Formats: sequence, structure tokens, C-alpha cells
Amino acid sequence: QVYLVESGGGTVQAGESLRLSCAGSGDIKDWYGMSWFRRAPGKERERVAGFLWSGGTTCYSDSIKDRFTIVRDHVRNTIDLQMNNLTPEDTASYYCNTGVTGTEMLRGKAGDYWGPGTQVNVSS
Repeated sequence: QVYLVESGGGTVQAGESLRLSCAGSGDIKDWYGMSWFRRAPGKERERVAGFLWSGGTTCYSDSIKDRFTIVRDHVRNTIDLQMNNLTPEDTASYYCNTGVTGTEMLRGKAGDYWGPGTQVNVSS
């Protein structure tokens, strides 16, 4: 079993930044891919960024590329999502996910393990 918990959400104005963190525990395999997904009201779930524990390969959706960065914090052992230049379109609940292979993660597949989510609100 794997447990994920997100933190760092909040309310900011357009152009500002937020850093989300995902802390995991349990049976996290070193070959798992980790992803951040988001879901905005009335929209489909979107995978915004992915990270491979093994090797550190990252991937991003076109909607956030060059604004968001997924990184591993080795001190706190978290997978963080640094979000810069936020826009109202980034308003959503953000979720950490794992449980897939690296190949599946790179294809955007979601695993079985989800955190409860953290809310990001961006005002114009």
C-alpha cells in the first residue's frame, strides 16, 4: 500500500507562484513514475507533470510547460511542483499520483494511488 499527501495549495493572484509538495510513504517502488494531476470544475482531469524516481526523467503537459517544474526535494523526500506565473486557468484541485511504471507514466497513465488533493485558486 502507498500513501500520498499533498500540501502547499492556496489562493494567489495571477502572476504569482506556489510550490506544491507530495509526501509519500508505504511500499513505493523505485521504478514507479510519480505524477501531478489536476481537475478544474467542469473540466476533465489533466496530467500536468510526471517524474521518474529512477533517473529523474520529467515530462509536462503543453498547457503548463515552461511555467511549472516538477522536482524531487531530497531533504524532505518529496516530489514538488513549482508553479510560476500562475493564471486563473490554473485554478484546480491538484493531486499526486503513483503506482505505474515509468513508461506508463510517460504516456500519462494514472496509477492506483492518489493523495487527497490540495486546492489552488488563482484570481485575476
